[in-house]
Amino acid sequence: MSKTIIISNRLPLQLQIDNNTIKATPSVGGLATGMKSVHRDSNGVWIGWTGLTEEETPEELVEEVVAAAKKEQCVPVSLTEKDIDGFYYGFSNRTIWPLFHYFMEYTEFEKESYQTYVEVNKKYAQVVLENIEEGDTVWVHDYQLMLLPELIKKERPDVQIGFFLHIPFPSYEVFRTLPWREEILKGLLGSDLIGFHTYDYQRHFLSSVSRILRQEVSFNEITLKDRIVTVNSYPMGIDYEKFSEAAAKHDAAKNQSELQRRLDLHIDSTPDAKMILSIDRLDYSKGIANRIRAYEYFLEKYPEFKEKVRLVMLAVPSRSNVPQYQLLKKEVDELVGRINGKFATVSWTPIWYFYRSMPFENLIDLYTTCDVALLTPIRDGMNLVAKEYIATRTDRTGVLILSEMAGAAQEMSEALIINPNNFEEIADALKQAMEMPEAEQIKRNKFLQKRLKRYNVEKWAHDFMHSLEDTAHKSDIVKAIRMRQDQEEEMFNAYKASQKRILFLDYDGTLRGFVNNPEDASPDEELLELIKTIHSQENTEVVIISGRDRHTLGTWWQDVPITLIAEHGVWKRPVGGEWAVTENLKNDWMETVRPILEKYVDRTAGTFIEEKNYSLAWHYRNADPDLGEKRASELSTVLKELSANNELGVLDGNKVLEIKDSTIHKGKAVTKHIFGKDYTFKFAIGDDWTDEYMFHDLPDDAFTIKVGLQKTAAKYYVDDTDRVRDLLKKFAAY
Repeated sequence: MSKTIIISNRLPLQLQIDNNTIKATPSVGGLATGMKSVHRDSNGVWIGWTGLTEEETPEELVEEVVAAAKKEQCVPVSLTEKDIDGFYYGFSNRTIWPLFHYFMEYTEFEKESYQTYVEVNKKYAQVVLENIEEGDTVWVHDYQLMLLPELIKKERPDVQIGFFLHIPFPSYEVFRTLPWREEILKGLLGSDLIGFHTYDYQRHFLSSVSRILRQEVSFNEITLKDRIVTVNSYPMGIDYEKFSEAAAKHDAAKNQSELQRRLDLHIDSTPDAKMILSIDRLDYSKGIANRIRAYEYFLEKYPEFKEKVRLVMLAVPSRSNVPQYQLLKKEVDELVGRINGKFATVSWTPIWYFYRSMPFENLIDLYTTCDVALLTPIRDGMNLVAKEYIATRTDRTGVLILSEMAGAAQEMSEALIINPNNFEEIADALKQAMEMPEAEQIKRNKFLQKRLKRYNVEKWAHDFMHSLEDTAHKSDIVKAIRMRQDQEEEMFNAYKASQKRILFLDYDGTLRGFVNNPEDASPDEELLELIKTIHSQENTEVVIISGRDRHTLGTWWQDVPITLIAEHGVWKRPVGGEWAVTENLKNDWMETVRPILEKYVDRTAGTFIEEKNYSLAWHYRNADPDLGEKRASELSTVLKELSANNELGVLDGNKVLEIKDSTIHKGKAVTKHIFGKDYTFKFAIGDDWTDEYMFHDLPDDAFTIKVGLQKTAAKYYVDDTDRVRDLLKKFAAY
């Protein structure tokens, strides 16, 4: 039976040696939670380090360590103290971590550390290869193992490999400073799918691949000699129900923790005071020192809030043997002491500072009690604390202040988004948070909670695995022939000599260029006159066939006596007649498809859904150009899979995807229209995939033209709408 092999630096369990026996405790971290369904529910195997070095593990307990890990569906990688020092504390956390977070002044380029990094990646590869069987899928996680995909792919090219980076990927200008930049990129390109939290990180990676390795990059695909690597963004979620349910139980609980009693005492003694929450690992990328200084500035700028606010700051110990972290701890301690000494009164301490890890129950105490969450990382891959805070706000009150440098900021626009280096902005945001009416808090958090609940951590893992499965199928692009002068003359000679002529004209992207607002694409006077002139010629018929709805099309062309076909063939209005449905269609499928489109609207800013009588369209013209194309490609695949076993079809239009009854399309509409009529000249022109049916179904003697260079069934192509206008003028001149 095929399985999924998950690889990360650490196993999702804690192993301890107690009285010469091994004790295993499952981890409850974000990655362990997110991968639970992939790991435990699908015959998965997790490979990683146990947390115990070879020196710490007595020889007689080695087999027990393996057995304890195996019991939890895990396979351990054995590492020495030297491995951990050079691989983890060295290259991973003194080179990659600071560089990828833009702290170049902390970045060390030590050859020996890199060599250890290579050797440890090889150790992981060896364990993976020992456990791979035919049909297995591999998912590698994070910056400690960036060489691993290539090491596996070299030995097992048949295996599908996914890689996800949980930290930012820096811009090309920063990444290029790494001496081993090519090796890192090649290591990652051993994957079939590479995932990032945000589109920015994805874009930076593609830019580095294109510029450093000179590989061909097309949208979100990198073309290698023997395969295509797909790159995409998947914003990691949280276990929403876990935090929401814990908060609900907390509110109903009678027995309170010591921390909660202290928090309640603060509320009882100063009922009008607000508590501001700050939770982070003690890491220079989190902007903790700046956050404390910004809080000091807030108290100075708005002295009316003295004794009415308190910053509750939890700093979780991290990498305490790395010099930069030791210096940061000293700086934070001194800042807290100075500010408390400067502002404190007999009954008020401005900062409560906790330097320790806290159990889950105490985190819930803090999340549910504090009125504001202040999270200001200088650079952060995602920041799940922001999402956890919102998930615990059961009454939907509370204000989230979030750095724009956190990956989560792109999904959480309803929060107060700030520049973590702008003290003025942070101070003003704190004042706004203190004074924000409950109604506005609830309105903002309602949208945030809905989004976080829908795109949770399990959905994130499922989306990635589904995308990884899809990478096995790629297709080639076929190009049309540009219409030359002699071919154009041949076409117009045939037009002039013919006794009965018909022209099928697509509208958007063909007769009229695209605009940001589709409603602004009405025909200009010149176009109206050209169509009138052509249609008035003896034995000549013009048909405008469009994906537009019948109301818009009918209004724009109400004074021009031509045949109109709307919604790709669903509606037809003959010359002098009324609109009529061409087929008996159903639209009950829309309730199933609409939530899928809504998900892509949530994930892709600037997109919207257009609902017609018998179809749904997802427009992405106003989205970021690159991201829009990537999301469209992904959505098209999803919709095509959904429609595989029914009569729905997906039309890939120009910056729009439309799903509709597959029995209705432009090809069927044009063939029905010309059936039984002896046209001696047939012409069709269009710009997108909705027109391919028309090109394919018209007789071989028809002149079919694509607008733009794309894969097409048309005989010819022309460059743009200006060229189309030139052709119309020539038709009108005969």
